[in-house]
Amino acid sequence: MRNWWFWSCLALCTADLFRDEAIRIMSQTPLIDGHNDLPWQILKKFNGQLQRKDADLNLLEGTHTNIPKLKAGFVGGQFWSAYVPCETQNKDAVRRTLEQMDLISRMCKLYPETFLCATRSTDITQAFKEKKVASLIGVEGGHSIDSSLGVLRALYHLGMRYMTLTHSCNTPWADNWLVDRGDDKPQSNGLSKFGEEVVKEMNRLGVIIDLSHVSVATMEAVLSLSQAPVIFSHSSAYSLCHHKRNVPDHILQLVNKTRSLVMVNFYNEYVSCQKEANLSQVADHLDYIKNIAGPGAVGFGGDYDGVDNLPTGLQNVSGYPDLIAELLKRKWTETEVKNALADNLLRVFREVEQASSNNTLPNENVIEFSEMESHCRTSYGYPDHSQQHRPGALPVVITLPLLYLWLL
Repeated sequence: MRNWWFWSCLALCTADLFRDEAIRIMSQTPLIDGHNDLPWQILKKFNGQLQRKDADLNLLEGTHTNIPKLKAGFVGGQFWSAYVPCETQNKDAVRRTLEQMDLISRMCKLYPETFLCATRSTDITQAFKEKKVASLIGVEGGHSIDSSLGVLRALYHLGMRYMTLTHSCNTPWADNWLVDRGDDKPQSNGLSKFGEEVVKEMNRLGVIIDLSHVSVATMEAVLSLSQAPVIFSHSSAYSLCHHKRNVPDHILQLVNKTRSLVMVNFYNEYVSCQKEANLSQVADHLDYIKNIAGPGAVGFGGDYDGVDNLPTGLQNVSGYPDLIAELLKRKWTETEVKNALADNLLRVFREVEQASSNNTLPNENVIEFSEMESHCRTSYGYPDHSQQHRPGALPVVITLPLLYLWLL
């Protein structure tokens, strides 16, 4: 009986030591999370109205994220998702995206003591010094640019610093993960010619390319084309959970070769391929990616407020210190932990910035009109299609007979 009590106390004390060590490390190097959908929750719950009393981020309930939880989780950098659903494609995707980006900007202005809107890697380190949450904008889904490099550039100038090339639908220029599952048909076999122009322009601007949600063929095409490292902002290891949203081993090897980054997703169905999962299984994914792609290739992309089922022990953003304690228990070194917390993402961001060439002329290539759904579009600038949108564009051969009949 005494032995049982001794070993129980020893286990508890050891666990406390690992957690204390995790907090010490995170106090020095706060965590940067690759993907959080709180702005989408604010849109759904409050129609984007942050100044409502029930939308107070200090008191907000019913979400995985609020200000006290961020502080308890030692989150020092957050890519907030400017997400709009695939049903907005070819409709109001650009408007909806702009509104979500505006919402993120308003979060910084309403809570300046907590959030610092960031557009550069140096802004993140400044936020760390000021004990604030560096708040960056990630646009989740290439449908948000409506197949326009001009819109891509405009979103960059408004603060977008990564773009996920697809969500759960093909764009006219890139294939999404549902192609691999057989739900969607391949449209571009990875990237179309215009998709390649999107990648090049993102490199030129200094926008991080995000490959979560894309098909394997798209992953391969981008990793061979991009002149800068890329990220998977919220994906896990396919070998541990055979879900098509996860990253297969041969891609992890390319991640290693390109100095890219996989930020592990916490959604149960991507962690355990079941409705239930636990913190230890998330650590398994972090371990696996570190072992296959290297310690410079792993990060955190919890997908909080974007999913329903989360692992036991990681039900909200305050649970991060427990996950770090688990990694320390698994003999991760302090350097490896700090890499995963922030240094890997900062390194990728810096390399993307260094590879950019904003002083060169913008890419003026345009997508072919025939490659887009056109029923809700005008065609100004496309010579072969401009006739159909001119006011009163009935052909003369029809107009003159009708005029003649009217005169009769």
